[in-house]
Amino acid sequence: METPRTNKNLLVDGLKTMGFTLFLAFLGPLILHAGFSNPDKPLYIPLVISGVVICGAAIYFGFKGIRRIMDSLFGEK
Repeated sequence: METPRTNKNLLVDGLKTMGFTLFLAFLGPLILHAGFSNPDKPLYIPLVISGVVICGAAIYFGFKGIRRIMDSLFGEK
């Protein structure tokens, strides 16, 4: 019986996705703060909407990255 091995290509993809997630996890709240701190400016609504979308993307890519890392360690179903 062969022992399971880690899929290194899938692991690297998962780690890259998690790096992108980390970037989005800092960028989203930064943009949200910039939007909420200037409610009288004309870019208030676009900044808040883009900040919420970026935060949502960070959550999505976080789950996607964790899934890839788990698949690389334990194998795909």
